[in-house]
Amino acid sequence: MAFFSGLFLGLSLIFAIGAQNAFILKQGLRKEYVFTLCLICAISDAILISIGVFGFSMLTTQLPSIEPIARYGGAIFLLYYGAKSFWAAFKSNAVINLDSLSKTPFTKAILMCLAFTWLNPHVYLDTMMLLGSISTQYPYAKTQFALGATFASFIFFFSLGYGARLLTPLFQQPQSWKILDGIIGVLMWLIAYSLL
Repeated sequence: MAFFSGLFLGLSLIFAIGAQNAFILKQGLRKEYVFTLCLICAISDAILISIGVFGFSMLTTQLPSIEPIARYGGAIFLLYYGAKSFWAAFKSNAVINLDSLSKTPFTKAILMCLAFTWLNPHVYLDTMMLLGSISTQYPYAKTQFALGATFASFIFFFSLGYGARLLTPLFQQPQSWKILDGIIGVLMWLIAYSLL
């Protein structure tokens, strides 16, 4: 019971399109480092879920300054990345071929993935505070609840990363990339606005 509660709650929270999901989708379309990036996202979620389920309330009591630092740092990062996405949407009219796109350096892709994951205050609210507080309903089954929510993250990120390849024909049109970059830009700025 606790496992499936964690699983379904985890899936419902993670389905909301966010900066991290948009980044994984784009990397999946480009077929760049999909396994590594999905693994980073899922393991990061597992760490945050574990902290939330097994002790986040103690951390916020001892360090109340964590929340505003995470919120404003995340907003600045999202504003910057949103601006980059708008620039990408408007800078080129050339036909974009997935095979001819310059490859993102591995280190840069990893750092971007970590930034989207760890600088996003919503991830702390969802994985640590919300899941952490709901897990109190299962005082003798917290481990099962945490495993269910963690399993949801693994299912979601790997499905998103590898499922993006099914959309490859659509994204061989230049307008599709422009629209995706524009949507990502709007999304980043809306999330940043909600944090400020």
